[in-house]
Amino acid sequence: MMFMEFDHGAILRKENGLDTPKSVRLVIGNPLIMKEMARRVPDAGSYAPVTVLLDERPDGVHLTYDKTASLLAHCGNAEALAVARNLDSTIVRLLREAAE
Repeated sequence: MMFMEFDHGAILRKENGLDTPKSVRLVIGNPLIMKEMARRVPDAGSYAPVTVLLDERPDGVHLTYDKTASLLAHCGNAEALAVARNLDSTIVRLLREAAE
């Protein structure tokens, strides 16, 4: 599910007046997965839904995703980390499939 889309490129293009760079930040996720993490660790609400950044650079299109498990590691809750790791593997798989 897509919650929000931020067009970062639009802000950068206003400065240089060109059609580039193109950069978009997507806030995506499944509310049920977020609920599973947040009921164990309330801090999970800061990291889910997740953010994916797609941006165009001179060497091609780049995709950035900060893994939720690494963001929740400091909380020390094994159950929330297991949910986060599963989420991360799903997101990475979907992003790889979309790139092919």
